[in-house]
Amino acid sequence: MADISRISTNTPWEPVVAYSRLVKAGNLVAVSGTTATNEQGILVGKGQMYVQARQALSNIRTALQRVGVPMSNVIRTRMFVTDIGRFAEAARAHREFFADAPPATSMVEVSRLASPDMLIEIEADAYASTGGGGAPMPKAVPAKKPAPAKPAPKKSPAKKSGKKK
Repeated sequence: MADISRISTNTPWEPVVAYSRLVKAGNLVAVSGTTATNEQGILVGKGQMYVQARQALSNIRTALQRVGVPMSNVIRTRMFVTDIGRFAEAARAHREFFADAPPATSMVEVSRLASPDMLIEIEADAYASTGGGGAPMPKAVPAKKPAPAKPAPKKSPAKKSGKKK
């Protein structure tokens, strides 16, 4: 069975909900939904999607650093925003953190978050490499286009026999 580590950041919600900021199970690392709070638990960037997105991503980076995982090992992010019309602001912050190693990602609009002043919450999944020993990952190969379907053979009309009735 894999070792499981749980990291807390002592936000006021962790004991109420009973969750960990980060859980590492073997090489899998999951970072809980993270908002734009500072070390004192105070929301930063009220009304500013870009500022909140950057703070949330910075909080994710800090949690990952505690278990020795770089942001370049993030394989998936999920962004929950209260206004999808501000997509470009959240995307700008995400790009600043992941331009060199883009993860799979999604952005979903939600009706609200834990506090009405929160505009974005971000989750992240990462891979904690073992530092060698394993086989190198193969390079991605573009998918081949499927061959066009062959038309079904045409049925030939039934041959009339030469016999007269």
